[in-house]
Amino acid sequence: MSFHYYVTDVFTDRPFGGNQLAVFPDASNIPEQLLLPITREFNFSEVTFVYPPADAGNTRRVRIFTPGGEIPFAGHPTVGTAFVLFASGELRADCAEVTVRLEEKVGTVPVRVRFPEGGGLAPAFAQLSVARLPEVVPPSPSLATLAEVLSLDESDFLGGDYMPEAVSCGIPFLMVPLRTRDAVRRARVRSDAWERTLRGTPGSEIMVFALDPERAGTDLRARVFVPGLNIAEDPATGSASACLAGYLAMRTPRDGTLRWVCEQGVEMGRPSVIEVEADKSGGKITAVRCGGSAVMVAEGKLMLGE
Repeated sequence: MSFHYYVTDVFTDRPFGGNQLAVFPDASNIPEQLLLPITREFNFSEVTFVYPPADAGNTRRVRIFTPGGEIPFAGHPTVGTAFVLFASGELRADCAEVTVRLEEKVGTVPVRVRFPEGGGLAPAFAQLSVARLPEVVPPSPSLATLAEVLSLDESDFLGGDYMPEAVSCGIPFLMVPLRTRDAVRRARVRSDAWERTLRGTPGSEIMVFALDPERAGTDLRARVFVPGLNIAEDPATGSASACLAGYLAMRTPRDGTLRWVCEQGVEMGRPSVIEVEADKSGGKITAVRCGGSAVMVAEGKLMLGE
């Protein structure tokens, strides 16, 4: 048996940045028991397996796996899969911008794909709209606990209206605002403290960020630690960034479309740029979008014998 796959880098406009993703555009004949072993063989943050949709009104059904198992939703696999379906020729675009509907465990996720001016497919820009609006998931750990887990001082936390809080758009992430980019750089997860205090809680997956960017045109610097999914650190995390948009929008008094650009992955040598938006009306969040560029890196066949 052999199964065709593509590798794309997501949330970057150049190869070897962003977050790696392997996509199997036709996974119908891959045995169920091989999905997790295949994911672990790639050793990326995620691998996606694509199937015909259950609903003919949608484009494809997508299953997302991390080395720890299947998850209901993730940002860079959703964005990257939409891009690969066009870049590989599985789908055809007859205009400069198209929207696909991907069935995931969290629900149906619309993804708008915009192609470069002058033709071609890469780098393309893709933006998803979350199927589940952000919601706060209590309780949140104390600053003392987080200082121990993240190898920081309590003075490194921003505090005030920006206390740590777990937010979910399908997967909970603990939003941890820090004062400076240097504090983001110094953050290290202590596995013993994490096991003792956060494992199995809504705060087990952590995004630290500071409104102190390095790159021109960005609004904040972030890192994401995902030990609960067997990922020590993730270079670009769309699902966490969608939660971040919700967290920040909840603390922004005005209505309208709110926008932020996040830099992530710099400390890992895989710089990433993620654009997020939140719509607010009457003080309530009505939509959250997350997007970025993607580029094709490789294609191949997984050979599993006869």
